[in-house]
Amino acid sequence: MDIYEAVSQRKSVRAFEAKEVPEPILIRLLEAARLAPSASNRQEWRFVVVRDANTRLRLSQAACGQGFVTEAPVVLACCAETDGHVMTCGQPCYPIDIAIAVDHITLCAATEGLGTCWIGAFYEDAVKEILGIPTGIAIPVVAAVVFGGVHRVRRALEGDEKGAP
Repeated sequence: MDIYEAVSQRKSVRAFEAKEVPEPILIRLLEAARLAPSASNRQEWRFVVVRDANTRLRLSQAACGQGFVTEAPVVLACCAETDGHVMTCGQPCYPIDIAIAVDHITLCAATEGLGTCWIGAFYEDAVKEILGIPTGIAIPVVAAVVFGGVHRVRRALEGDEKGAP
């Protein structure tokens, strides 16, 4: 699968097959994240892999009760051990760097026949407590990695139904 096909196949998945993600695939996804670019090559990302059912249940509760988090075979806490560096443009590095690394994961997951779901609706302090993550570490994203899922309709490049770009 080439990169354009991976982009078209990538999907956010909240309903999926009850099938484990093999360890070699998970390692390839994390390696893809490790290879992502980062501001000043800081590589601030850290990933906590959660497979334990009880921990996923607790994470689901911290994610505003989103049940699919409990059922996902793999949940990633996408963290940043950051020094708070801000780029010249005024933006902090770590949320952008984490987003790039997670996007590498999502695209590579598509090539493996997997779906993913970025989760932004969660209480960071609760996730830190559940996973034993120190207060100095930021968690901008939690993500599910799963098999299966359904494509959602996307707007056309030309604009929405009203013709707006």
